[in-house]
Amino acid sequence: MNDTATQTASPAEAKAGFRMLHTMVRVKDLDKSLDFYTRLLGMKLLRRKDFPGGKFTLAFVGYGEESDTAVIELTHNWDTSEYDPGNAFGHIAIAVPDIYGVCERIREQGGNIVREPGPMKHGNTVIAFIEDPDGYRIELIERD
Repeated sequence: MNDTATQTASPAEAKAGFRMLHTMVRVKDLDKSLDFYTRLLGMKLLRRKDFPGGKFTLAFVGYGEESDTAVIELTHNWDTSEYDPGNAFGHIAIAVPDIYGVCERIREQGGNIVREPGPMKHGNTVIAFIEDPDGYRIELIERD
């Protein structure tokens, strides 16, 4: 860049106006995914829109309004029935109180716990991992 103001800006000035908006994941069955994120994880469906010309639907879910918090964009491509999550994407992390109780409730409602709650291998933070209907990992982190 040749913009001198940007080159000399402090880190705080350089990121002024920046904000995390959303993370997008592609889903095979939008209704199953919406049920998982809203019913099992307690998020709200913030907005949903079909794009017939592009043959896809976007649904945004989260714990707060998009104007205030980062959310998850669920993208459903109508003509695609399978995705390979690949090996680059790691997980979505969500803070929860009483991780043992949350995991039990998720299990009772048909959710898939892939790592039972307990301390991290190399630390004291209590975590668990669950999977959404497409196999994406969600890390639950116990926070007061």
